[in-house]
Amino acid sequence: MADYFTHFSCLLDVGCPEKALRAIDFFVALRDEDDKSEEPQFHGFDLSVQDGPESGVLWIHDDESGDVEAVIAFILRLAEELELSGLWGFEHSTTCSRPRLDAFGGGAHVIDLGARKVTGCVNTQTWLAAALKGEDPDA
Repeated sequence: MADYFTHFSCLLDVGCPEKALRAIDFFVALRDEDDKSEEPQFHGFDLSVQDGPESGVLWIHDDESGDVEAVIAFILRLAEELELSGLWGFEHSTTCSRPRLDAFGGGAHVIDLGARKVTGCVNTQTWLAAALKGEDPDA
């Protein structure tokens, strides 16, 4: 049997240590709500302050296998909570414990924090399939 994994490790600069601590508290509160929900949204990744308590940089990562959609949902909520602006993005990889044809790839997402929306994404499997068909994979 094969095990499938999604991995990511990225940083989000929220500007100051106070906002970083608010982000951690917000994350904990969302996780607490999730624990009571039938459809949890904010599990599948971990969050910590990068470089200690004097930092305004958050580290978002998975430990075993992550949930890209959970990261996106959290970042959109956090952008509203902390009134963040600008563009932010992250990459992720997909892998497997055994060689499988559909098991390897990755992608990237770009989020407009001020507009609170995803503005772009790419999936390498979709991109490659389109390119091999002679289609414009960037269209």
